[in-house]
Amino acid sequence: MWPPYTYHHLLAFLLTFLSYVLLHSSRKTFSNVKVSISAQWTPSAFQQNGSTSSLSPGETWEENKLFADMGEATLFLGALDSIFLFSYAVGLYISGVIGDRFNLRYVLSFGLCGSAVTVGILLKYVTRTEFVFGTLTEWLQFYNVYFYCFLWVINGLLQSTVWPCVVAIMGNWFGKSGRGFVFGLWSACASVGNILGAFLASSVLKYGYEYAFLVTSVVQFAGGVVVFFGLLTSPKEIGLSDYSETSLRPVTRDTDSQRPLISDDEDELCDEYSIQQRDEEPEPQPKAIGFLQAFCLPGVIPYSLAYACLKLVNYSFFFWLPFYLSKNFGWKEVQADRLSVWYDVGGIVGGTVQGLISDLLGKRAPVLAISLLLAMGALVGYSHSPNNQLVNGALLATTGFLIGGPSNMISSAISADLGRQEALQNSQEALATVTGIVDGTGSIGAAGGQYLVSLIESKLGWMCVFYFFIIMTGCSILFIIPLIYCEIRSLCRDSQARTHQL
Repeated sequence: MWPPYTYHHLLAFLLTFLSYVLLHSSRKTFSNVKVSISAQWTPSAFQQNGSTSSLSPGETWEENKLFADMGEATLFLGALDSIFLFSYAVGLYISGVIGDRFNLRYVLSFGLCGSAVTVGILLKYVTRTEFVFGTLTEWLQFYNVYFYCFLWVINGLLQSTVWPCVVAIMGNWFGKSGRGFVFGLWSACASVGNILGAFLASSVLKYGYEYAFLVTSVVQFAGGVVVFFGLLTSPKEIGLSDYSETSLRPVTRDTDSQRPLISDDEDELCDEYSIQQRDEEPEPQPKAIGFLQAFCLPGVIPYSLAYACLKLVNYSFFFWLPFYLSKNFGWKEVQADRLSVWYDVGGIVGGTVQGLISDLLGKRAPVLAISLLLAMGALVGYSHSPNNQLVNGALLATTGFLIGGPSNMISSAISADLGRQEALQNSQEALATVTGIVDGTGSIGAAGGQYLVSLIESKLGWMCVFYFFIIMTGCSILFIIPLIYCEIRSLCRDSQARTHQL
């Protein structure tokens, strides 16, 4: 039975959802403009239809000597993806620990605004990280591979503060009952951000790829300000206390149990609340768990390793799908950007449906295993997709459903389950730390994978890249086999017990 949700639950859901939507939309911009960037960095006369007419690859290369051909530029773009994800992974391990020790709202707002703003003075103006990378470097005709790498390291570290915080806030507001569906729906934030980023980038790409970075970074900074002033990180901030893992109760006396949370007479409400606080014993605050202790919690290591393999595949689609569609099928960059959103649409539906099924079963691992087994077949099917946008979009949506769904579940609902499990006895704060460990390990796997994708593609072709994805998906199942076995046995015991009762 799901607990009753309030307006405050909805507000926490929407603001944390918005936070990661904006973060992912700015992150998606880089993958959507790779063709334009690689053309700008090489002497090739390559000119993608629908891209900006202001590109002058020959002149740019003669002045800066960046890359001799598209192959070298592609390898460097893959290296940038890996640099970002490695720094993001390191940051996640640190950010999770920080999130359990400091105010989550401050850490979250800092991450959102910090990834959009790099502290530095250029002509007496504060510049933005994505703005610096994609906009100022182009306007000032400043191209330097080391500068790009440095900016992407800083950007990865700053962005890493967001995910552990939003998952911890959601875990504070929503108990285990119904968590699979709620978190499955909520974890669509990354996919919605990808869709938003793709459409924002494609809508301004004709003016130059630097404007795509400019638009998304400005919107993200504005979102960080809204979160800072509007987000409540815990029910306790408005007089609610979670007395169990599945429901909430108002911190009031029995005689006041029917009083609304928001009264017309604010002074009277504040006075009564002050008296109430003096009369009641203060609840002890849970202590933040140590990093190694969180790492050794049951289920954390298997899910972290599985997520490392799965996030490699998921983020390879994230970073390389528009590039693949444009280069392999010869479609316009704008068309490729918009077609790529079908993978995210499938992930949105997959996370929600599979989360709901796992709630009904009371188990998560078997649902993941079935989806990932089917995903291996879907990858084989997509690797043989014909040069037809309708068929390609349908196959993309199916693949996203089977890969994006499990990825969303592990990074959100399962991370929250692990961070609020019975082994902690509700006496220790571990939600952000565990989320950082799971997502950080996943990002390490994804980081190593991005350079491998560019290397395999340049040496062996895209078909071998898909074989690599299939192997990684199978490995993600292998890591959680013990959990699958235990949960299936538990389901069988429960079924037998119900049969005996009848």
